[in-house]
Amino acid sequence: MVLEHVTGTGARIGGAGAGIAARLAAGAPARPAGGAALDQILIASGAAGVLTAALLVLGWGHRSGRVTVLARAADVAARGPGRGTPGWAALPIPVAMVSLMVALLGMYWDISLHISHGRDEGPLANIAHYPILIGLFGIFTSGVLAVVLPKGERPGAASVRITRDWHAPVGGVLLAGAGFYALLGFPLDDVWHRIFGQDVTLWGPTHLMLIGGAGLSLVAMMVLEREGRRACGAAGQPPGWLRYARRCMHGGGLLIGLSVFQAEYDFGVPQFRLVHQPLLIALAAGCALVAARLWAGRGGAVFAVVFYMAVRGGVSLLVGGVIGELWAAVPLYFAEAVCVEVAALVLARRPLALGAVSGVLIGTAGFGAEYAYGQVAFRLPWTPDILAEGMVMAVAGGVAGGVCGALLAEGLRGRMPRPAVARGVFAAALVAVAAAVANGLVFTVPQGRTATVTLTDVRGDAAHRTAEARVEFSPADTVDGPAWVTVTGWQGQGLHVDRLVRVREGVYRTTAPMPLHGDWKTLVRVHDGRALAGVPVYLPDDPAIGAKELAAPPRFTRDLRGERTILQRELKTDVPGWLWAACSAVVLLCTLALVLSLGWGVARIARRLPDRPAPAGAGRDGARHEVGTEEDAEESAEAGA
Repeated sequence: MVLEHVTGTGARIGGAGAGIAARLAAGAPARPAGGAALDQILIASGAAGVLTAALLVLGWGHRSGRVTVLARAADVAARGPGRGTPGWAALPIPVAMVSLMVALLGMYWDISLHISHGRDEGPLANIAHYPILIGLFGIFTSGVLAVVLPKGERPGAASVRITRDWHAPVGGVLLAGAGFYALLGFPLDDVWHRIFGQDVTLWGPTHLMLIGGAGLSLVAMMVLEREGRRACGAAGQPPGWLRYARRCMHGGGLLIGLSVFQAEYDFGVPQFRLVHQPLLIALAAGCALVAARLWAGRGGAVFAVVFYMAVRGGVSLLVGGVIGELWAAVPLYFAEAVCVEVAALVLARRPLALGAVSGVLIGTAGFGAEYAYGQVAFRLPWTPDILAEGMVMAVAGGVAGGVCGALLAEGLRGRMPRPAVARGVFAAALVAVAAAVANGLVFTVPQGRTATVTLTDVRGDAAHRTAEARVEFSPADTVDGPAWVTVTGWQGQGLHVDRLVRVREGVYRTTAPMPLHGDWKTLVRVHDGRALAGVPVYLPDDPAIGAKELAAPPRFTRDLRGERTILQRELKTDVPGWLWAACSAVVLLCTLALVLSLGWGVARIARRLPDRPAPAGAGRDGARHEVGTEEDAEESAEAGA
């Protein structure tokens, strides 16, 4: 149940680091490298059971009329920020949004703790796990609230029948499903670690469940907002500015959720090829910003990025500045938002064309803007090594994300294309993303290449040893215009990432002393084209996995080898490949079930709450309008302008 991520840049929590060091010095048991201790599993499972039982009792009490607290809270929410939606939407949506922010804070805090301190003694020993669990349970809770709150009414034509007289909004069902999917990642993560050892990477299959369930919950929130607003009718609609702000916030929230997949790059210690970063940025921008522009109207993409920067930048400031952990870079996205807004000036009434054109602009002009911005903002800036392939990947991600964003917005507005077109476009986008990700995962490990490292001690005592280094690769053309050549040290109560300076062909030097003591894991990393390799410099003794210390003599020559064997020392090497493939397939099927369920939900509200021509004179420009209220007609005209 532990998120063992490895990415990061920055500082540490002194008290936590000192406490860990003191326990180790006192002879405390080694930190586990597989599943969590049984007592912690029992405590966590018991707490989850109690919370779930309390939630079920609360829901049953509301449905039976014996508990009124939910009804009162829903009424307050419907008169406040949720104006224009009934209580079954007005209460769950802000609960889900706040929960998502709490989980986001916990996740980035957790990543930085694992980067700087390595494994912990157990899931309950890591303070950052608590906001993650609270946030994910809050998302699940918000979905349950949306399901149980409607009583004595059918919440719209798109609602799902549960019993003879109980119907739930489809957005609530999807929201509960996304939260459950994310929470399911915790016990599965522990099982995964027991079978395969700790996979210290953000992109571990069960880690992606935690991230994906939380991030994609925004789609469910958007569906729920649509259902709620339509249920209120024309007389109960909120002011236009409030509707606009809420939709921009949802678009910004979706951008945050989709951007979390980039976290390894945000911290500067990715374990995958650099071309994945422009792909992920463009995919997130295309989907979220096109959806925000079409759904909210003019300026929606820009305001979504403003919300994203406020929340995502605020989390980085809180974790890196206030808490004192590692700083995570924040992709800019403003150039991508401008690309979408410019394309919408011509193509706002042709959503799929807008998505495709915006994707191309995001993958080219947006790529160039992030390239320039990253030279000062990213710990590992983009280099000419990824220029051609990175732009192609960005265009693929931008177009796939753009058309998905267009389908999402059109579904929310009740004007989805014909089923054959919508399904074909959605399937093609998923295939394109899968192909691009698979391409980025194809890498090579150079064979018969070595690196000779010459160390010059800066601080010589063994307990605090640091050193400068000269690295000479053999043959000299081993590295040619690389994406990065770095010395990386982590999990020694800090993070050290030093981009090496080229002296001449095949020879590089450090710019800062590297740590070679304690629990630090220090290595030379090389990424050149499709080649990903590493050379261990210093690795500590790790009794929990039976690994001995790898010392760093003044001069040594070692082979380049696959980074995974160095960065993920905890992985077990005696597990058959078919078992890993089978377990990964289970996670993949769960993920596809979530994605397809969200697509089904969007299609359902488009079909059950369709667009119809508004009354004559209701619109401003003769454009097609949403379901026949004057407010909907005005909204449709604004979005198309």
